[in-house]
Amino acid sequence: MWRRPSERFVPRIVSSPTSETRADLSGVEAQVQRLVENLKSETVETQREATSELRLLAKHNMDNRIVIANCGAISLLVNLLRSEDAKIQENAVTALLNLSINDNNKTAIANAQAIEPLIHVLQTGSPEAKENSAATLFSLSVIEDNKAAIGRSGAIAPLVELLGNGTPRGKKDAATALFNLSIFHENKTRIVQAGAVRHLVELMDPAAGMVDKAVAVLANLATITEGRHAIDQAGGIPVLVEVVELGSARGKENAAAALLQLCSNSSRSCIKVLQEGAVPPLVALSQSGTPRAKEKAQALLNCFRSRHAGRG
Repeated sequence: MWRRPSERFVPRIVSSPTSETRADLSGVEAQVQRLVENLKSETVETQREATSELRLLAKHNMDNRIVIANCGAISLLVNLLRSEDAKIQENAVTALLNLSINDNNKTAIANAQAIEPLIHVLQTGSPEAKENSAATLFSLSVIEDNKAAIGRSGAIAPLVELLGNGTPRGKKDAATALFNLSIFHENKTRIVQAGAVRHLVELMDPAAGMVDKAVAVLANLATITEGRHAIDQAGGIPVLVEVVELGSARGKENAAAALLQLCSNSSRSCIKVLQEGAVPPLVALSQSGTPRAKEKAQALLNCFRSRHAGRG
């Protein structure tokens, strides 16, 4: 079963198009035009077959994605996200995910008013449909304007629900989407208010295999007051210190960034971080981490010193 878009195993056409490749493309075009007509069918079985074939064609290569979009499939696939047939819905959302690998298609999918129907799939779809809806929202959120539109359309609460209760794959897709959305400032409050922090702290258990994703979102949320309060309330400080000590290079960097936000804004957090034994791993990180990690670790150590000096 196809999991995530990949061009790695597809031979690329590097020469200028020959008559043979043009013939291939016109063959694909004729096939796609037939399938697009079938998307309009009244018959469930016909729609199911057409969405399934488009899903597979969109998986295979960039040329197919362009042809499918040019033949007018996107708006029809978006309409089918509200299909009552679970298989049609799942095929349609997966086809849109595959199509969205192409940047022009990202814009076309958003312009086809796909965001609210994708939220409908997040709320009602099969486990795989939910995963692929979250992954499509992530893909669309690469475009700056879409970060705001997705946040304002009510996507965050169902993404947080998936983060807490989805399949392992669904949780990863939700975390990835929430990370991108959290880059846009006004979404941070929405993500905190939807209850994401508790789930993110739970997902920092190494057994979940999601430490880096979870800590990256927390580092963004720690830049607002509500985020810092929620991290503290959810027991996030001990796990962040643990990531500084035992995490990957990227994990250590983001954990140190989150802790710096917490400590710079609260003496209480500062004391908690010190009580967790953060100084030795921060000293190690200030000497051997990534440039950003070194900078954050050094700033944290300076913060401890200045707060200590301030108490006389």
